[in-house]
Amino acid sequence: MAHTLLEAVRRYAEVHADANGIAQTPIPGLTLIRQTAPTELQYAINKPLIAMVLQGSKRVAMGSSTFDFGSGESLLITADVPTVSQITRANISVPYFSLVVDLDPAVIESLVVDMGSLPFDAGNPVRVDPTEAEVADSALRLMRLLDRPASLAVLQPQLIRELHFWLLSGRHGGAIRSLGVTDSHAQRVARAVALIRANVAEPLGVEQLADAASMSVSSFHEHFRAITSLTPLQFQKQLRLIEARRMMLADGEMISNAAYAVGYESVPQFTREYGRMFGLPPARDLKAARIRIRPSPELAISSVN
Repeated sequence: MAHTLLEAVRRYAEVHADANGIAQTPIPGLTLIRQTAPTELQYAINKPLIAMVLQGSKRVAMGSSTFDFGSGESLLITADVPTVSQITRANISVPYFSLVVDLDPAVIESLVVDMGSLPFDAGNPVRVDPTEAEVADSALRLMRLLDRPASLAVLQPQLIRELHFWLLSGRHGGAIRSLGVTDSHAQRVARAVALIRANVAEPLGVEQLADAASMSVSSFHEHFRAITSLTPLQFQKQLRLIEARRMMLADGEMISNAAYAVGYESVPQFTREYGRMFGLPPARDLKAARIRIRPSPELAISSVN
């Protein structure tokens, strides 16, 4: 089954992957990744998701925890948490392939109601385990819909629901279930996180965020940190810096423009905080990143021949 899923992902990704190795699909929340070489460090504040690695290896760090995983294993993220990731094993002959599915809180909430009263436990928001057969089978049938576009409108919703059902029924169902428990701490914090994401450049105060979460300031601060591993201020700051770095690398924005676009009023302050997070000030980090992605002369010559 895993080999068949790999072939389905390979076939689609090799045609549709962009220059960054990302293949978006017409199925909302379903993304494929293809890389032909190890990558630089990638900084992100992920939304809840499951990433099934089908070939190659990856390393993901959150706080003091580091996870190394590869073919046949899945990364599960059940909260908006900051991660540093890197594909560690990939080459032209044996590329890295993974299938990523965003967890849908609405689907989870509906399933939690239908499945009845079961325990939930937020626990560690990042986990790695072998991919369960039922999850891989649901993912394969989703991939097969891409060859039959007319079937998507009818079959896609039920297959997405089935995949979430098997995740809820699996070893980490309790952690996923917390996303669908009405008015749980996880849901309340998620409302505040959505507000931060939608207003990345705005100076949102903790009182405003606590109000969005329907919590007192002290309770909100406690639960926000327990779920995301960051304080609200740290979360906002990291999200801004990650977005600014993306703008500079992907969109070619000038350092000052990116700093102002994400809400900084002082470029020197932006530079200091950027250096603390990424290890280098913006200009040096961008130069190093561009050197890493520039093809070598030998590769450039071989690609012409």
